[in-house]
Amino acid sequence: MFTGIVEELGVITAREDLPDAARFTVHGTTVTSDARHGDSIAVNGVCLTVVTVADGAFTADVMAESLRRSSLSKLGPGDRVNLERAAAVNSRLGGHIVQGHVDGTGVVLGLSPSEHWTVVRIGIPTGLARYVVEKGSITLDGVSLTVSALGLGVPGDDAQHWLEVSLIPTTLDLTNLGLAEPGTVVNLEVDIVAKYVERLTGFAAAEEEK
Repeated sequence: MFTGIVEELGVITAREDLPDAARFTVHGTTVTSDARHGDSIAVNGVCLTVVTVADGAFTADVMAESLRRSSLSKLGPGDRVNLERAAAVNSRLGGHIVQGHVDGTGVVLGLSPSEHWTVVRIGIPTGLARYVVEKGSITLDGVSLTVSALGLGVPGDDAQHWLEVSLIPTTLDLTNLGLAEPGTVVNLEVDIVAKYVERLTGFAAAEEEK
C-alpha cells in the first residue's frame, strides 16, 4: 500500500527483456537505503517487488500483464521514474490510499503553465472515466493528485474523455510530471473506493432482480 507521495525521482539504468516479463534495474538512493529482497517499491505507480539491492539501485521483475497495462513497457535506460516505498503503518497518509495496481494509461493532451502552477490535461480511457469525479483523487504515474476539472465526451472516443490536475512547482520539480509534454503516456490508478462501490451496487441490483 502506498500514499502517492513520491519520495524520489529515480532513473532506469538497465532493462532485460525476458520471454514473458522484463527485469529493470532502477537507481534510487533514498528508496534503497533500507530496501531488502521482497520489499515493495512503486515505480511510476506500479507496485514492484525488490529482487536485489546493490550500490543504490534495485532490480525488479515486471510480468507481462503489468507491461501490458502500464507505461513500463515503454521505459528503458535513462528514463526518469517516480519512486515510493510502501507506506509504514505509523506514517502520515499525505496523499490517498494507493494500491500500486495500475488500471490503465492516459495521454497528456496539453499543459497550461501559469505563475504558480501548471494545469495538465490528460486523456483517459472510456472504461475508466466513470470512476473519476471532480475534486476526487487520481494517481498519475504514482503521484496522488486532485482532479480539478473533468470532461466526459462521446462513449468510445478516448480523446473526448479527459481530466485536469493542477501541479504546483514542488510536484513539477520532484516528479517526472515536470518532464511531461503532449503525447506523454502516464499510468492511471483510480480511487479504489469507486471500484468497490460499483461492484457492490452491481451485486445488490442483481439480487433485487432475482
